[in-house]
Amino acid sequence: MIRTIAFFGITCGLALVVATPVQASEDNFKKAGCVACHTPDKKLVGPSLKDIAAKYKGQADAVAKLSEKVRKGGSGVWGPIPMPPNGADKISDADLKSTVEWILNR
Repeated sequence: MIRTIAFFGITCGLALVVATPVQASEDNFKKAGCVACHTPDKKLVGPSLKDIAAKYKGQADAVAKLSEKVRKGGSGVWGPIPMPPNGADKISDADLKSTVEWILNR
């Protein structure tokens, strides 16, 4: 009985540790206002998260490249509508990195 309870407690604890970064990244995505232009699977103003992940799949420098794109903004890659720059006041470097990783792992 004690082993079962201990195993259950450890299993639940591991589930929380695994789920937390994903939820945090999704929350950062929403908090930074990315949802105004991006959706999980359909083009809105900008490309879908699914399309971004597919375009950059397998590129070793994708996290750095997309993080820079988010910071500086830009246009022309996905169409004529520019993406505005997003400074550290909107999303921290650490949150940006984890959020980009989350997008690429979709």
